[in-house]
Amino acid sequence: MRRHLVLLVVAAACLSALSAEAQPPGKSCQSLAQGLALSDGKITFAEVVAAGAFVPPGLKQDEKPSPVFKSTPAFCRVTATLTPTPASDIKVEVWMPVSGWNGKFRGQGNGGFAGYIDYQALARAVALGYASGATDTGHAAENTDANWALGQPEKVVDYGYRGIHEMTAQSKSIVRAFYGIAPSRSYFASCSNGGRQALMEAQRFPTDYDGILAGAPANNWTPMLTAGIHALQVLDGPGYIPGAKAPAIAKAGAAACDAKDGVRDGVLSDPTQCRFNPEVLVCNGAESDSCLTVPQIAALKSIYAGARDESVNLIFPGIPLGAEDGAGGWALWIFGKEQGKSLMSSFVTGYFSNMVYSSKNWNFRTANVANSLQLANQKTGNVLNATDPNLKPFFDRGGKLIIYHGWNDPAISAFNSINYYHSVSQTLGTKETERSMRLYMVPGMQHCAGGPGATSFGQFEPDVPHDAQHDIFAALVEWVEKGNAPSTLIASHFAEENAGADPPATGNKTPEMTRPLCPYPQEMRYSGTGDAHSAAAFSCVAGK
Repeated sequence: MRRHLVLLVVAAACLSALSAEAQPPGKSCQSLAQGLALSDGKITFAEVVAAGAFVPPGLKQDEKPSPVFKSTPAFCRVTATLTPTPASDIKVEVWMPVSGWNGKFRGQGNGGFAGYIDYQALARAVALGYASGATDTGHAAENTDANWALGQPEKVVDYGYRGIHEMTAQSKSIVRAFYGIAPSRSYFASCSNGGRQALMEAQRFPTDYDGILAGAPANNWTPMLTAGIHALQVLDGPGYIPGAKAPAIAKAGAAACDAKDGVRDGVLSDPTQCRFNPEVLVCNGAESDSCLTVPQIAALKSIYAGARDESVNLIFPGIPLGAEDGAGGWALWIFGKEQGKSLMSSFVTGYFSNMVYSSKNWNFRTANVANSLQLANQKTGNVLNATDPNLKPFFDRGGKLIIYHGWNDPAISAFNSINYYHSVSQTLGTKETERSMRLYMVPGMQHCAGGPGATSFGQFEPDVPHDAQHDIFAALVEWVEKGNAPSTLIASHFAEENAGADPPATGNKTPEMTRPLCPYPQEMRYSGTGDAHSAAAFSCVAGK
C-alpha cells in the first residue's frame, strides 16, 4: 500500500511538472536530423536557435531583421523537404520552443502565389508558446511570380492544397518526436491566399486542425481571377484610370456616404448602404487628377458592379466603395503606377499564362472572359477553388472557423466572404453554422490589414492585448478550448509610426481609435453621443 502511495505521489508530481512546462522528454533537437524518418520526405537541418538570435535566410546586406525576431525565445529549428510526388519539392520549417511550450501547434499559410516561408509568423507563434510550421508550398519565388507553374501540374497541386496538408502532417510528427507527445490542439491562421488555404484545410482535411482563422480568403479562385480579366479590359485604353485620381474618387465617395453610420470619420461601416454615382466626377473642362473622363467613369462603374458573363450572370462580385486612396488602396492593386502595372495585372497574367493556357504569349486584351472561366475551371478548379459549403465533417469533430474580411479590400471583393458564409448557412442551416462559424466584416480595412478603420485585432499585429476581446486568434482558441463563442470584438487603429513597430509580446500600445467588430450579419452603429474614437460609443445592431 505504501509503495502504491509513493507511486501515486510521484505520478502526481510528474503530471504537475508536465502541466507547468507542457514539455515531456523527447528527442534532442540535433538528433532529429539523423534519428527521425519522415514519410514522403526528409529532415535536412535541426538546430537550437538562441533567444533573439534568428536572422532570416536571404536577408540583404543592408537590411535589418524585423523587430519581431528580437522577442523570439530559444527554439528548435527544423527544416525538411517533402516529396509526395517525384515533381514535388516542398520546403518546410518547424519551430518549437525549447521551454514553455503550450502543448499546441499553429500552422502558417502564405499569400499570393506563395514561394516563401513566413518567418515572421513563425516567430510570433513561438513567442506565444506554440510549436509552429510553415511551407513554401513547393517552389521558391516572389509571391507575385507564377512562372514556376508553367508545365508543372503537380507543383500546382502542391500549391493548391497538398503542400499545406503535407506540412501539417509532417510538422506534427516532428513536434511529437521532439516533445514526446503530440499537440493537444492545432490551429491554422492566414490571410488572402492563406485564407484560401485555411478554407481548403477545413473542407478537404477536416481532421488537420481544431480551429481555423481565414482572412480575406481567395477561395473562389477561378471566378476571382477571371473577373480580373474583365477589370483589366475595361481599364485598358481610354478607360484606364491613373492612380493619381484615386484620392478624388475616395473623397467623392466619402462625401456621399461617410455619414451613413452616424459619424463622419472617413470609414464606411457598411458600403452596401451607400448610393454613390461616379458621374459626379465627370470632367467639365480639361482633364485633371480631380475628375474622370466618360470612359473612366464607365470603367469605375464596372469595377464596382463586378464581372458578368454574356448572359448577365455574375461571375464575381465587384469591389465595394471605400478606401480607394491610401498605400494599400486601388492605386496599388487595381490602377497601378501605369497601365498594366497593377498587382491585379500581375496575378491575372501569372495565373492564366502559366496555369491555364500554358503560354507566355497569353494576353488579357484578346481573352474571352466566358471561355477563360470555363478553361480555368477545367484545368485548376478542383485544385485551387475552396468553395465547398459542406463543413459538417469539420464542425462535427468540434472544429471552429472564423473568417474576417475588410470592407475596403481592393484585392478580393468583401462580398466573396459574405457569399461563402451564406452558402454554408444554406447548406447546414443557420443554427449549425452559428454554432461553429463566425464572419467579421471589418469597416475601413483594406487587404488583410491597413486602411482608415480600426484594423488591428490580432490577425497580424501583436500590438493589441492577447485576450479574447481584442485578439481574434485568442477568441478562436477560447471558443475551441472553453466553448465560449466569440461575439463583439474590439479592433484598434494605431498611428502609422507605431503600427507594427518593434511590437511587444503582450500588446500594450495606445491606439488612436477603437471600434467594435460585429459578428455578421450585425453591423456597427454610432450611438449618437460619446467619443467617436472609442468603441464604447458604438454598438452592434441587426444588419439591414
